[in-house]
Amino acid sequence: MTIQPPSHFPKGPVPVQVAFDRRELGIILSVYGRMVAAGEWRDYGISCLSDLAVFSVFRRTAENPLYRIEKRPKLRNRQGMYSVVGMDGQILKRGSDLKTVLRPLERKLIRVVE
Repeated sequence: MTIQPPSHFPKGPVPVQVAFDRRELGIILSVYGRMVAAGEWRDYGISCLSDLAVFSVFRRTAENPLYRIEKRPKLRNRQGMYSVVGMDGQILKRGSDLKTVLRPLERKLIRVVE
């Protein structure tokens, strides 16, 4: 008896996807939770592609993302693999340490209390 793989699986090498690991997601979701509690953000989306992983943040579900937190491992030795991209496509911060890269987002939580 010969065992054959199911016909719906593609043959050949499995495509590699870039994804956030548990530690990275913990850091990102910590900032996200504080921003949700402050009423700034309401929804998020995660995309895992072949060359990058993206955590998109939305004010409302039907809008374009306010910010995108991107992970590009190919840039690890150059500019750093993490970046925060604004709504207009401008890179706000880039680096190799995720906590440092997310600081511009955390500054929005600091408000003057009267």
